[in-house]
Amino acid sequence: MAEPMKLMYNEDFLLQFGRRTADVYPAFQTEAFVREVTDEDWDVLELKERIRKISTSLGRFLPARYEEALEVLFAVSKRCVGYPYVFLPDFVEVYGQAEEHWELSMRALERFTQGSTAEFAVRPFLLRNPERMMKQMLAWTEHPSEHVRRLASEGCRPRLPWGRTLPIFIQDPAPILPVLERLKQDPSLYVRKSVANNLNDITKDHPSVVLALARQWKESHPHTDWIIRHGLRTLIRRGDPAALALFGYVDPSEIASYIAYASLSAQPQAVPIGGNSELRYELQLRDGEALKLRIEYGVYYVKASGRTSRKLFLLTDKEVPGGARLTGSRTFHWADLSTRRHYPGIHRITLVVNGHEAAETSIELYESE
Repeated sequence: MAEPMKLMYNEDFLLQFGRRTADVYPAFQTEAFVREVTDEDWDVLELKERIRKISTSLGRFLPARYEEALEVLFAVSKRCVGYPYVFLPDFVEVYGQAEEHWELSMRALERFTQGSTAEFAVRPFLLRNPERMMKQMLAWTEHPSEHVRRLASEGCRPRLPWGRTLPIFIQDPAPILPVLERLKQDPSLYVRKSVANNLNDITKDHPSVVLALARQWKESHPHTDWIIRHGLRTLIRRGDPAALALFGYVDPSEIASYIAYASLSAQPQAVPIGGNSELRYELQLRDGEALKLRIEYGVYYVKASGRTSRKLFLLTDKEVPGGARLTGSRTFHWADLSTRRHYPGIHRITLVVNGHEAAETSIELYESE
């Protein structure tokens, strides 16, 4: 199992950062800073709590004036590049939200995001003054750095993972759209992924808005087509008819008429938690025209409450000729992950074709001895 990300913040890391800071600001007390950060509560703090502990502690060891503290951090940031230094923009979030600091804080976020990421730190500014902040985001779409252009999109995602949600944009995503419009042909894949993820966030509350935008953008540029395809991925997984139609898939309500036979099996049918199943499927299409198919396994995981929740696993996504016979198998692992815990019970598994459940089987998952 991968080591928790929070462990990247250890005493050696903090000492190195403190010494680099002392190189540009000799009054910085490295050992005292490390002792304050790693006090008796340190071991129980999770990743974001550790980031906040570092940034707030910095404020007590840097110059009291915000402007002077940032000068120190600007200098040290030249040697501090990578995700671990996300506490630099977090420092801006903690200490730089006062009205008189606005312009300087914007310059700081713009600078720090190029060495780490300011996607989380920018969100309180959006919540405080969305209209002013979105003007800044729009300006950042023209920045020469792909990191800053990405911030323009990533920072205003309504439902950014690990970030504060933006209720104002969940209710009405209209202010986001001009930013995405400017970035829809961005040459950077890093930026395009963010635009697609932003659109995907919006589909969870306003699918019709994204579908209308996709119809407008479609076939205007290869980069834009890539963004649309990835931005509508949740709607496609849900079998949304309008999203599937946009990309040439047969409507879920009609796909059954194109299927002559479908089967799905699992061996063994009783598996201990931590064990494996072999899933096999067969799909026979009727003769006729070629079809664009998206074939997935849908696993109904049993939760601690006894309820189930379906998760889809893609098998293939391609155009196939009429009359084709498709078969496949996959080993399915029932081991616990950091993101999923398994519970005993009957787990239903379906073969999903363009959002339509065409066949099903089940396995019984039990506690291993």
